[in-house]
Order: sequence, then C-alpha cells, then structure tokens
Amino acid sequence: MNQAQSSRTTNLNVADRPFEIGLYSFAELTPDPATGAMTSPAERIANLMEAVELADQVGLDVFGLGEHHRHEFVSSAPAVILAAIAARTKRIRLSSAVTVLSSDDPVRVFQQFASLDLVSGGRAEIMAGRGSFIESFPLFGYDLNDYNALFEEKLELLAKLREAETISWSGDHRPALEDQGIYPRPLQNPLPVWVAVGGTPESVVRAASYGLPMALAIIGGMPERFAPFIDLYRRAATEFGFDPAALPVSINSHGFVADDAQQAADDYYPSATVMMNRIGRERGWPPSSRAQLETGKELRGADFVGSPGQIIEKILFQHEIFRHNRFLIQLGVGTIEHPKVMRAIELLGTEVAPVVRKEIAARTGSA
Repeated sequence: MNQAQSSRTTNLNVADRPFEIGLYSFAELTPDPATGAMTSPAERIANLMEAVELADQVGLDVFGLGEHHRHEFVSSAPAVILAAIAARTKRIRLSSAVTVLSSDDPVRVFQQFASLDLVSGGRAEIMAGRGSFIESFPLFGYDLNDYNALFEEKLELLAKLREAETISWSGDHRPALEDQGIYPRPLQNPLPVWVAVGGTPESVVRAASYGLPMALAIIGGMPERFAPFIDLYRRAATEFGFDPAALPVSINSHGFVADDAQQAADDYYPSATVMMNRIGRERGWPPSSRAQLETGKELRGADFVGSPGQIIEKILFQHEIFRHNRFLIQLGVGTIEHPKVMRAIELLGTEVAPVVRKEIAARTGSA
C-alpha cells in the first residue's frame, strides 16, 4: 500500500510551492468574556462564513474547521459547513482541522470530502486526527480502550480509499469491504489527506509511514522542543521509501493579530484564559492567569499574538527551525468580537502573508 502511495506523493514537488498561510477554527460558541453576551448558533456560523469569505478575498491559502461534539462549539459536521463556504469562496483551500477519524467511518469521511472537492472545484482536504476531546466515542458507540487501534485501522482504510475506486479491505472495527465501489471520486487525485499530530513520536512515525503530510499542533512550550518531531518525521519518511522533500509540514498554533501588540494581547488573552482554564479544570491542570499565559507571545513562545510585524518575525523564526511549508493560526481561543476577527484576517492577508511568502521564497528558491 505504501509503495503505491509513494508513486503519487513523491511527485508533488511541494518544496517548490509558495509558503501557505491560513486559518483554522473550532467555531466556538462561548460568551464574550467582557460582556457575557452569547451569539446564537446561526449567527456564529454566519460570522464564520463571512470571515472565511474575507480570508479568500485577502489571499489567504487555507481554512480548516475542527470537529467537536460539545455545547461550546457548533462544528460537529465540518464538511457541511465547508460546503456552504465553498459556494462563497473562489480559491482558498478547505480542510477539516481535524476530522476525528477514530470515531467516524472512513468511507463516509472520504465520500463527504470527495463531494466537497467536487463542490469547491478541487479545493478540499482532510486533516485526520484523534481529536482533543472524547465525546464522540460514546456518542457513536466506540470504546475508549480502542483509542489507538481505531485510529490506526481507520487511517489505513482512508489511505486505501484514495488509491482505488473499488477496494477490498478487512479490519477489526468496521465491516469488511469486498470489491466495493467508493463514490463519488474527487477532482483531486488523490484527495489530499494530512495527519494531525500533537507531538508524540508514535503519531509522527505513523504519518511518515503512509507518506502523508503532517500537521503539528504547537499550543504550548518553546518551539525548539518540537524540532525533533519534524526531524523524526523526515527520517522516518525516508526509511519508509518516501522523499521527505516532497512531504509538506504544517505548524498549527493559537494567536491573534491587531494593529498594535497591546491591542492584540487585550483582544486575545481574556477569552483564551477563560477557555484554557475551563479545559484545564476538566483535565486536572492548575489554573493559569493572564500574566502566565502572556509569556506565550514572546518570540520563543507558542502563541502568535501581536502586531503584523511581530507575527512576521515569529513565523520566520519558526521557519528557521522547522523549514515547514504551511502555517495555520487559530484566531482566538474562545470568543472575540467579530469586527476584531475580521480586522485580524485583513492584517494577516494583506500585511503578514505577502512579507512571509517573499522572505521564505528568497530563502528556499521556491516559486
């Protein structure tokens, strides 16, 4: 299976493509930390669609939408929302971020995103991961004791679905397929699939073993400590028979952009503090103050919070470490006023992205 994939992935020449900058969102439905006001689910989705439409207009490359099955989010069915966004955009690539593959059916995931690919004119991607929450497992009848086995088996099936119209396959967690046709087929051949990892060696090697692009989430800590995972990915890809220069890597992080650094911090950290402490209570983390979290906005921190110039500096700083091909930012953790989010997207597309692309092109000699 891996050698069949290799014949396609190694011809992508991704190292010669322009550096990509984009957004991802979990479509949070949380109160404004200053006023306590809540938007309705319909308004939240309307704002999201407006935001991605602007991202497309200002030249950003990618938008990813996460999958969650909790009351704080409205994106339990990303492919549906992405299809609506496809009708309002022209060039931006549309991805999940992530598809919780362990608790889904790879056949249905493939069909949904192949359909999105047709609707969007060849702009769909799947970012497959195990997810950061567990609600989908009992919701869809899966045992958390099978957490790792489910993802491994379903990623294997998803990879195979990209390669042939008719497949035979068997596993432990899904009924077998015997000479089954899988339709529709996407415009892109193969349909792009990224593997999202949070920084474990096993996840990194798994992505490399399939010759699939890797998206590494860095949402805490110094970026330098993640460099060994990128190195491991590229070494493992070589050992599995893939050309690492042809396999793109994305860095996905939290942050916010405003006209000046203080405004960015004032916009970002109130809601981020509330949201991260809410999650922390569930997971047994000690509470964090805004002052503690603000250390992340320093050059060697994880958060991309600041003025356009500071965001440019930080992306380029991390590019020296990772030599990655794509950067995605979640603009806000929790709720930030919609006009401020729109301004952040404008700044990212018109001031940050052109400078970053030009500098990285000069470094790498890419188009």
